[in-house]
Amino acid sequence: MQKYLPGFTLAWLLLFIACRQPANPAGRIWFYTHSTGVKDPAGSSLTPASFIDLEKDGSYTSDLGRFDHGKWIYDKHEIHFISYRHSQSVLPVSYLTSNEMQAGPPKGPFDNFEGTRNNFTSVAGNPFSIENNGWRIKAAAKETNAQIKSRLFNHFKFWEMYFTWALNDHIEYIDVRSTPTPIKIYGNGFTLKPFNELSEAWKSCFFDEADCRKANETIEYLLNHNNIAWPHTDNKYKMFISAFQQLQQKL
Repeated sequence: MQKYLPGFTLAWLLLFIACRQPANPAGRIWFYTHSTGVKDPAGSSLTPASFIDLEKDGSYTSDLGRFDHGKWIYDKHEIHFISYRHSQSVLPVSYLTSNEMQAGPPKGPFDNFEGTRNNFTSVAGNPFSIENNGWRIKAAAKETNAQIKSRLFNHFKFWEMYFTWALNDHIEYIDVRSTPTPIKIYGNGFTLKPFNELSEAWKSCFFDEADCRKANETIEYLLNHNNIAWPHTDNKYKMFISAFQQLQQKL
């Protein structure tokens, strides 16, 4: 005769098995939230826009003060990064669940991250993929006008996909102030930042200051000679998706 476990016993057993399963950071985008322990905030390059995107196929992108991408593995409570720059680094993990990660040496200080599902169906739709973040990689040489426009196009594409992600995943709030950008985004529109207000993180994407100025002048001309048609919607994410699509078209 076949025997069945009582419902509460089966539920407890499944919970026990689930708790025994080692946590894995794969398939999540990890956003920096705060630091704990003795740490000088002024010396940190981490912001609310700092992220690590750990793909299940073993690839990653990250921006923890500098954009990087490559391959990763998780072993013995350590995330090992093999960068496209042919360098390797290790991130010790002291605490990990499906949506929380604390990283740092055993005695601290620690950097805390919050994880969200990475359920993008394609790299093109992932705002954190290398395809949508080429603009973050510093130019190795002086760029032509066409190359600067291509960098700006890729930056506008990032913003389109960033707001699309927030819309599709029903995210109530996303940070728009910490990401390196020449665009100042408000609740109901955006404007171009003056050159003297640009962050060093944005300037460092270009080979030199002259190329960065040329990029700002390109956007200024674009905005002065074209009208952005804001869609009739109360959804701010839809508004900005449309606006950044238009900037790509007009560029």
